[in-house]
Amino acid sequence: MSEQPAAAFQDLDPELLGDGPSKGLRETTLLSRDARLAGRPKLCSDCGLCDSFLKPEMARTCVFVRNQTEALEQRLFGRHRHDGDELRFGVYRDMQIARMKPPVPGAQWSGMVTTLGARLLERDEVEAVITAATMPGTRFAPRPILARTPDEVRASAGNKPALSPNLALLDEVRASGVKRLAFIGTSCQVHMLRAAQPQLEAELGLKRLDVIGIPCSDNVAYPDLVYFLDQVSKSPQTIVHYEFMQDFSLKMRHEDGHIEQLNFIDFPMDKLDGVFPSACLSCFDYPNSLADITIGYMGAPLSWQWVLARTERGEALLEMLRPDLEFQPASSAGDRRRGMPRYLQMLAKPPGKPPKPIRMLIAWLQRNRGPRGLEFARAIIEMKLFRNLQHVRERFGRFEQRIVPAHVYRALAPYADDYAETFGRPLAPRPTAATERRSGEARADA
Repeated sequence: MSEQPAAAFQDLDPELLGDGPSKGLRETTLLSRDARLAGRPKLCSDCGLCDSFLKPEMARTCVFVRNQTEALEQRLFGRHRHDGDELRFGVYRDMQIARMKPPVPGAQWSGMVTTLGARLLERDEVEAVITAATMPGTRFAPRPILARTPDEVRASAGNKPALSPNLALLDEVRASGVKRLAFIGTSCQVHMLRAAQPQLEAELGLKRLDVIGIPCSDNVAYPDLVYFLDQVSKSPQTIVHYEFMQDFSLKMRHEDGHIEQLNFIDFPMDKLDGVFPSACLSCFDYPNSLADITIGYMGAPLSWQWVLARTERGEALLEMLRPDLEFQPASSAGDRRRGMPRYLQMLAKPPGKPPKPIRMLIAWLQRNRGPRGLEFARAIIEMKLFRNLQHVRERFGRFEQRIVPAHVYRALAPYADDYAETFGRPLAPRPTAATERRSGEARADA
C-alpha cells in the first residue's frame, strides 16, 4: 500500500484532531512520539494500526472515529445482542468459570491465555501469535511481538496494563507471509482488526484469524502507569503483578510473595486525575465483545477466570484448553441496582474522601453485601458505561452518536429516570433515522 494520503482524513471533524496526544498518552515505545502520533485523532489508544501498512485505513476502521460494533457483530455472529446479559457482556455461545490446573508459573492468574496461544502453535493451527511481551529493563512496559514458537508465547505471560501498539506487527505478518494468525489483545485493537479483516484476507491471503480477547478498562501510557503505582503502593518497585479485583480492592503481588491491598474507596483520586487517557474513557467494550473467546476474571470468584466463547471457533478454542481446566458453576449475589442511583449522584458531583472509619465500613459493606460474581461484572460494566458516556458528553459531545454504540443505551435503560433526575437530560439521545433502524433490527433479533 502507498503512504497515507491526506484525503484519508478529509471526513474527520477538525475538533476531533488534536495538536498532540491527550493527557495520559505519552511515549509507549522507544520510537518518537511526534513521528508516531502526528495526524491521529485526539482519541487514540495507540493500537498500532497507524504504525502499519493499514494507516490509510484509520478513518474507516478506528473505533474512536466511528464505532462499528453493531455492524461487526452482525458480520461476525449473524445477529445483534439479545436483551439481558448480552447487552453488557456481548454476544456469547458459552460462559464458563474455570482455571488452569495447576496454574502456570509466572502467569498473571492461572495462565489460560498464554497456554492457549502456545497450544495453537504446538498443534500447527497457526503460524504465529501477536501478543505483548515485556520491554527489557521494565516490569510492565509492553513490547508487541510476533511469536513463532510456543516458548515465545509462554515467556510473554503476565499482564502489561499499558497502551500497546500490537497492530503495528501487521507489517511483519505481511513480510513473513503468515497465513494463519492468532491475535491476543484488547478491545480497541480487536475492533480495528475486525474492521480490517476483509482487507487482510484479500491482500495478505490470510486464511485463519483466531482472536483471543483480554477484557480491558482504564489502560494508561507506561509513564503514567509508573506514576499510578507510586501513588497506590508502599513499595512500587517490587510489584510483580497487580489487578483491580472482584472484592472491591486493588491487589498488588510483590517479589517476596506478599500481597498488598488497597480498597477502591481508599484510592487517592485527587492525585490520579488525568492519568487515564480520554480514549480509554471513551471506550464501551470492557468485555472485548468482538473476540472469538474472551478470558478475564471479573465475573468469577477470586482466583478463577471468566470465559466467554463467542463464536464457533471460540468454542473450539475452549475445548482445546478443557483437558487442563477445572470448572465451577457461575454464581451471582447482591443487587447492583440498589447502589446505581447513588453512583450517578457521585458521578455528577464527586464527593470528598470520607474519614478512615467510614471508608473501612464502606469497604466492608462492598465486600460482604455488595454485588458478587456475575452481578459484580454487571455492576462494574454498567458503572463504566455511565462514566464513559458522561466523559464523551462532557468532552466530545458532538461525536456521541458516532462513538457510542446503541446497545449502551439499551443496557442502561433501567436507570433512565435516575439519570434524567441527576443530570437534567434524557439518557438516550434523540434518535436519527439510522439509529432507529438499528434499534429496530436489534429488537427483531432479540
